[in-house]
Amino acid sequence: MSRTVTVGLDDSPESRAAAEWAAREALLRGLPLKLVHVQEPTPTYVARTPLLDLDGYRHWAQQLTHESADGIRLRHPGIEVTTEQLTGTVADILCEAAGYADLLVLGSRGFGGLGGFMVGSVSLGVVARAERPVVLVRAQEQAADEHRMDPAGVPSAAAPFRPVVLGLDIDHPDDTLLEFAFDAAARRKAALRAVHAWPEPPTSFYRFTGDAELYDTLERGQASLLSKALRPWRQKFPDVEVIEASRCGSAAQVLVNDSRDASLVVVGRRIRTGAFGVHIGHVTHSALHHITAPVAVVAHS
Repeated sequence: MSRTVTVGLDDSPESRAAAEWAAREALLRGLPLKLVHVQEPTPTYVARTPLLDLDGYRHWAQQLTHESADGIRLRHPGIEVTTEQLTGTVADILCEAAGYADLLVLGSRGFGGLGGFMVGSVSLGVVARAERPVVLVRAQEQAADEHRMDPAGVPSAAAPFRPVVLGLDIDHPDDTLLEFAFDAAARRKAALRAVHAWPEPPTSFYRFTGDAELYDTLERGQASLLSKALRPWRQKFPDVEVIEASRCGSAAQVLVNDSRDASLVVVGRRIRTGAFGVHIGHVTHSALHHITAPVAVVAHS
């Protein structure tokens, strides 16, 4: 497998933001960047329509990829950039491209003032099927958004990175997910905030005697399990500052709340298929729709 950071490219603002993010990630990883543009196959009866200029479209697509590549080389000197134009169903082609990459980067339409993502069918389909990490980037994403304020209180890409946030299920901690998150934090010289949520005890709704003691016992137990899951990775990445966040509440809401200051959010997707096709899980689904930072979805067994 030729190691690359691959980005799906079209002419949308979110795609351009994804390409810029992918270029920065390629520099962090010391990998080439590949820009992939996919043209959907044209039905025969449409292709024969005199008003359809297929040659013109191909020329436009070629110009788009070449100009994008030239711009990235100019803004990110030293990065190796290649382009590829493919034909086929967009989600299928991008899933295939993901299989040959370290990670695939896609744009996702934002909700504007409300924040978060409005995940299109292509992006969601790729996330649900790809077995390599997929990162979704919103249209408004800027390099400075991933960094803390400078001493003057101004957003600056020269300031340290904001923390990488990991959503972790301690009942099924997966090495692929943990390694991706720790590696991302190490490359950014950023803290890693590992977030785990646990449900409120049922008796708390009725305020039985001893609820406070039960809550404290559960809180200590869940925090201990989180520490245990992270311990071997702390040893493997000793230079990464780890912030353990074990919180009572809805897993999806806890993760969204803890990701407001993130440079990157890392969530998992269990590789499984059922009678109704592939699944991404409700926590990952919520992260994709409501977190404004780039979200990395890491498929694992």
